[in-house]
Amino acid sequence: MTIQQLEKKAKEIRLTIVKMVGPCKTGHFGGSCSIADVVAALYFHKMRHDPKNPKWPERDRLIFSKGHAAIAQYAALGMCGYFPEEEMWNLKELGCMLQGHPDMNKTPGVEANTGSLGQGLSISCGIAAGLKLDKNPARVYCIVGDGEMAEGQIWEAAMAASFYKLDNLLVILDHNKLQATGPIAERFNTSPVREKWEAFGWHTVEINGHDMNEIVESLDSTEKVKGKPSIIIAHTIKGKGIPFAENNAAFHNGSMTQEQFETACGIFSEQGVM
Repeated sequence: MTIQQLEKKAKEIRLTIVKMVGPCKTGHFGGSCSIADVVAALYFHKMRHDPKNPKWPERDRLIFSKGHAAIAQYAALGMCGYFPEEEMWNLKELGCMLQGHPDMNKTPGVEANTGSLGQGLSISCGIAAGLKLDKNPARVYCIVGDGEMAEGQIWEAAMAASFYKLDNLLVILDHNKLQATGPIAERFNTSPVREKWEAFGWHTVEINGHDMNEIVESLDSTEKVKGKPSIIIAHTIKGKGIPFAENNAAFHNGSMTQEQFETACGIFSEQGVM
């Protein structure tokens, strides 16, 4: 896809997130919207995957370590055809395949059960190591949140990935600088981020996580790095694309009024996204 087509896909993902959550129901759409551009680039530009064969051995794997933002992944999976579109409108309903946190046993295309923060990177390391042992060319992508950086298990996994030279592993940090109850800097400040990852032996890149050119270039360039894992620190805006939700911690797991829902849908309609 062209950059313009990928940008439109990201907007479609955001609109789908809004519609999936709907009015007067709670949903994690702040962090889902902040990572939408990266998700669009992964599914529609970078990753090798096959909706008709979700368990294809040579598929690239995407692990949402920040599992509460899986609505963005669900939107992309639905758009790719992993399951019927109507499934998306049953989000979090009892027995539905799309729950608040991802479930690999319920949802085609989901690689791991996540949501207990800090564990997704360890899972990704194990998968990446296994692929290397099998001489499988597939790559592993892991999306983590910056509130998650306070978890010790993240840093244990970071050391392990560096020690075992997992160059088939790429972490993408959704660095929107907000967690559930407020700014990262005021809750548990994990800065400086880049210096920490570099000290742990990772190839590190910083980008504007809403600039599709930068996203695509960084995904392509990190694939060429050999002998060490890579991380893309994507500077993003929580609630991106929805003005009343942008940089608003209340929409980490918030609820839209009917009026806000209609406003959000109207914004995307004006942008030519239906």
